[in-house]
Amino acid sequence: MAAKIIDGKAVSAAVKEQVRAEIERDGLDIGLAVVIVGDDPASRVYVNNKKKACEVCGIKSYEYALPAETTEEQLLELIDALNSDDKVNGILVQLPLPRHLDEEKVIKRISPLKDVDAFSAENVGKIMIGNYAFLPCTPAGCMELIHSTGVEVSGKECVVIGRSNIVGKPMAMLLLHENGTVTICHSRTKDLAEVCRRADILVAAVGKPNFVTADMVKDGAVVIDVGINRLDNGKLCGDVKFDEVSEKAGWITPVPGGVGPMTIAMLMKNTVMAKRIQSR
Repeated sequence: MAAKIIDGKAVSAAVKEQVRAEIERDGLDIGLAVVIVGDDPASRVYVNNKKKACEVCGIKSYEYALPAETTEEQLLELIDALNSDDKVNGILVQLPLPRHLDEEKVIKRISPLKDVDAFSAENVGKIMIGNYAFLPCTPAGCMELIHSTGVEVSGKECVVIGRSNIVGKPMAMLLLHENGTVTICHSRTKDLAEVCRRADILVAAVGKPNFVTADMVKDGAVVIDVGINRLDNGKLCGDVKFDEVSEKAGWITPVPGGVGPMTIAMLMKNTVMAKRIQSR
């Protein structure tokens, strides 16, 4: 029995429509500043997609494209200016940054009230204790996709492959907040396939093409593929071997068209939340 496809494009379009309707209904004037340093092609694609999403939702988009040789001091000065600019409700610095810039220092400089990526230590800490306003966009998008299946997280065995600060760790916390029983796997995990086979909900965020194979997946599981990898032939693929896993899973996200569109939709949602918090 082939898995049902979780359509990230459709779910993200619904989220953006909710955001647009809320902004229109309440007459909100919202601005998102996106800072890009250098000319990384993947980063440029992301930034352009964020601008398009802002247009769809009715959010003003302010782009700051800085040359690769921008100094740390210049970048931090710009963030300070954006922190104190009332027109700007959310600040996003597109990662990765050129090597001479300290990402941690840059993220730390963004006001936690405008940190719509939820990368700052303060916002991460709030996620740990369950008292958060912003959620990291990719894990939040994954949760929306899981909810769209109608599968309850509560009481389920959930396995997250990957322990990054951006996806793996916050993903585990969000599943835990919904009463999932959560295991985080990584490169040192023993009997990885056996652990994965227990999962009712399996989230792959490991950054290795076609890493998850059918023998690692429980019959009928919900499989969320966060990976986006480019093969030698130029094709995009996820961390999950889609063709074989889709024959065994109950639900599965495709790559592309699964988690990717959700990340930007959740960013729009976070930017509205930022406006609400700043207006209190």
